[in-house]
Amino acid sequence: MVRTLGVAVVGFGWMGRVHTQAYARVPHHFPQLPLRPRLVAVAEEVPGRAEEAAERFGFASATRDWREVAADPRVEAVSVTAPNFLHREIGVAMAEAGKHLWIEKPVGLTAADARAVADAVAASGVQGAVGFNYRNAPAVEAARDLIAAGEIGTVTHARVRLFSDYAAHPEGALTWRYERARGGSGVLGDLASHGVDLARFLLGDIAELTADTAVFVPERARPAGATAGHTRASGGELGPVENEDYVGCLLRFASGARGVLEACRVSVGEQNNYGFEVHGTRGAVLWDFRRMNELGVSRGTGYQDQPVSTVYVGPGAGEYAAFQPGAANAMGYDDLKVIEAYRFLRSVAEGTPYGTTLGDAVHSAAALDAMTRSAETGTWVSVRP
Repeated sequence: MVRTLGVAVVGFGWMGRVHTQAYARVPHHFPQLPLRPRLVAVAEEVPGRAEEAAERFGFASATRDWREVAADPRVEAVSVTAPNFLHREIGVAMAEAGKHLWIEKPVGLTAADARAVADAVAASGVQGAVGFNYRNAPAVEAARDLIAAGEIGTVTHARVRLFSDYAAHPEGALTWRYERARGGSGVLGDLASHGVDLARFLLGDIAELTADTAVFVPERARPAGATAGHTRASGGELGPVENEDYVGCLLRFASGARGVLEACRVSVGEQNNYGFEVHGTRGAVLWDFRRMNELGVSRGTGYQDQPVSTVYVGPGAGEYAAFQPGAANAMGYDDLKVIEAYRFLRSVAEGTPYGTTLGDAVHSAAALDAMTRSAETGTWVSVRP
């Protein structure tokens, strides 16, 4: 039997729209799911934005106050896509109100914030999911299976990169993202959090790390009004950029493998250059988000001069078959959020977690805290979730 589930979205910038569209698409790609999400409420403090979202996407009601969503008995599950500094307060409140929670990374500003939300979810008995979408790529899941099966031997070292230019323009507005109190640790929370999750998903827990950070665009102009996404501003009062544009990090995994994680939001010439290279004693596996449905794979017994082959993933890899009938048919970013929505809703339907959990968010946030401490002290720091 199929039943409806009342859902709400809190925070309606770009990511709020992505979540909303993912809910709408889930029944088309996963008709076997015994839940049908119904858009009940949308909350956004920017005047007029919630009403516009309701009209465009069909939410039954709109409000500027997320507390009305927490009190609404029609709402059974909530997407939290508000700015980072609101994650803890909203996430805890929704869990305590008995709402299942799909919340965007990094789940607050610190590991303590992520842990508070995780504890609230556990205490309330609701299901929780986190927006680490890149692990949902079928090629990434195929890479994980390949590594776990020993196809490249014992993993020796890996590199994870997340380079983008979204903050490279000097006229980029000084929004909440660049403030320590509201945006947290800058590119660490924005991009490196994904890198940590990918590293753990593929290779297991990180034991310790050492990191270096930098701010390359030290001042930006304050915006004149409400912003969405990465707005430009010029001529306004300049203010300081308080958090990191760049992080470079050496990793030691519990397995003994070594790693390099590097993330930057001001990389001119790089647009979403996200990916990884994992090397083992008998081969390697490589992935580039911009060629999301491909893997570079080297395996065999050649060791020296061993070639790398391009493998196009297809049905049988992750949730690929829900989108395309054969290998090498392209999937896109929004499809990853549909997979994420499906796994969240499946968790609600079956009462057991599928996909990313608040525990994954705590692990990621603990690594980010360790990066911050390491950059301040110049030392290796243990990662303790």
